Amino acid sequence: MQTVKIGGTNWVASNVALGIMRMGTLPVPQAVEALQMAHEVGINFIDSADIYGNDPVLGRGSSEIHFGQAFKKSGLSRDDFYIQSKGGLFANSDNKITRYDSSKTHLIQAVDGILQRMGIDYLDSFLIHRPDPLMDPAEVAAAFDELQAAGKVRHFGVSNFNPQQIALLQSATDQRLLVDQVQFSIAHTGMIDFGLHTNMTDARSINHDGGLLEYARRKHMTIQTWSPFQYGTFAGTFINNDKFADLNDLLAKLADKYHASKNAIAVAWILRHPAQMQVLLGTMNTAHIADSAAGSDIRLTKQEWYDIYFAAGNDLP
Repeated sequence: MQTVKIGGTNWVASNVALGIMRMGTLPVPQAVEALQMAHEVGINFIDSADIYGNDPVLGRGSSEIHFGQAFKKSGLSRDDFYIQSKGGLFANSDNKITRYDSSKTHLIQAVDGILQRMGIDYLDSFLIHRPDPLMDPAEVAAAFDELQAAGKVRHFGVSNFNPQQIALLQSATDQRLLVDQVQFSIAHTGMIDFGLHTNMTDARSINHDGGLLEYARRKHMTIQTWSPFQYGTFAGTFINNDKFADLNDLLAKLADKYHASKNAIAVAWILRHPAQMQVLLGTMNTAHIADSAAGSDIRLTKQEWYDIYFAAGNDLP
């Protein structure tokens, strides 16, 4: 398992992490197996959010409750994992988002709830889950100061923020924002499309995120990529999907070459980018955790990287 320096600091973690969004409805024994497998293959980073999981009984936050129960039974120690979570979203009983909230009161309450559910004393990092148009940067800064002074959070970051939103928040906080978590995969390539189509007028030339990737690289922020096997916004996986026949044919060919799975090649494609990203796996299937994590040790050639980009339906001007 290869590593990445989070936010360009000396904080070194595995460049593949385990996201526990789907742990909320997983029986605890299976959650134990998922954590043990992640540790076995060298994953030492857990990603969560206070909104993950909507168990009929436990409700919102059930993923963190199941994590806490499984972690105690796993035989693993707190030192085996860096643990990150996110907060700032409100949802109704149907798990539909009703508002964002980045107030000082809510962020502190969110972290307290996360720690209680997960059964831990501190978070290695805490991210604001979505940009709140009502955000007061001074309030966020005050929350970060209090959480860090209390030893509840070591590092901070954001999720789904664009460069101007990051810069606005960073202008108020003493803590450097180390992470921005966004969707990126072979079939969700907007972050790089518009740069390749500079000075063009086609759909791919549209800059949807304000040049986030280039900004993050200049500021030494770690891009954490969610839904690495998905296309659209939760539209489904492109792996073994007939809609992506050419892509799957090429992934299979490269999987044979590298003695790995299609998922591993998809992970390797993301990690081949020089931005030093971190891939978040969302599966709770132990076999899929292992075969996907293997992509950390595969280095595709430049031509293979481009060939995969083409096979997903992209082009170059």
